[in-house]
Amino acid sequence: MHVVITGTSRGIGRELARQMREDGHLVTGTSRDHSSGTQLDVTDPGQQARFAARIKGEPVDLLICNAGVYIDKDLGISDYSAEVWAKSLAVNVTGVFLTVQAMLPNLRLSQAPKIAIVSSQMASHQRAPGGSYAYRASKAAALNIGRNLATDLAREGISLGIYHPGWVKTEMGGHEAEITVEECAAGLIQEFDALSPATTGCFRTWDGRDHAF
Repeated sequence: MHVVITGTSRGIGRELARQMREDGHLVTGTSRDHSSGTQLDVTDPGQQARFAARIKGEPVDLLICNAGVYIDKDLGISDYSAEVWAKSLAVNVTGVFLTVQAMLPNLRLSQAPKIAIVSSQMASHQRAPGGSYAYRASKAAALNIGRNLATDLAREGISLGIYHPGWVKTEMGGHEAEITVEECAAGLIQEFDALSPATTGCFRTWDGRDHAF
């Protein structure tokens, strides 16, 4: 299986790439720098086009849209700037759509193509504890994009799921988080394996539970 994963320079993306390679899959990992072997700023249409041209004609069986930023974790209302909003939305929302758009020709070459969007429980409209406005809004938008893409792509046989990775001990999640990156990646991989046309459009947790929208 050929897997493309964005944001593999660290954290969840790097561990997903490691475990999937250990499972015998061909993994193409990307990052904004060259640390993953393939440079891809998901917000840059030119880089998206060059990446797509590089793997033109190669089937992609699973696309994992993992790249994301959380730059307003500790900001108060008065600390927000237009730049915080612009960067959060560019990476977490526009970047997801541009990646799916760029990889569609490759996905269409697969016998059972799948797309996984790593969102967050903070996307849920049933959770409103306050704060992290840009991150919550951007992840909610990614969830909405995923749900609607799932509808449109179902007619082509492409399955799409949206996933909450848990509170993970990474640079983003912090040391007080609940699960290790190894546990998170292993759980997500099981969920990706279970994704099918029957479950397309799902919002699931890393440990196999349906999440409230």
